[in-house]
Amino acid sequence: MGGFIRREILEPLGLGVSAAAEALGVARPTLSRLLNEHSALTWDMALRIEKAFGPSADHLMRMQFAYDRAEAHARAPSIKVRRVVRTRSP
Repeated sequence: MGGFIRREILEPLGLGVSAAAEALGVARPTLSRLLNEHSALTWDMALRIEKAFGPSADHLMRMQFAYDRAEAHARAPSIKVRRVVRTRSP
């Protein structure tokens, strides 16, 4: 998601990380973690992006959800659990 925000929102506006972080009212490292895909988009950040740059927070969060879902499904074969079945007591 961070790459999308960098390419589709910040670069067309000619904004670097420092200027964008200042506009969003967040610390530069916070935005950098998102843009470098070391952290996920939060509702707070999505709302800040909407207020500062225009793209809908709802749309951005739907994109984040779709990405998270795809990542989880890709990892599904390696997720090991023990299925618990409720039994009735006599």
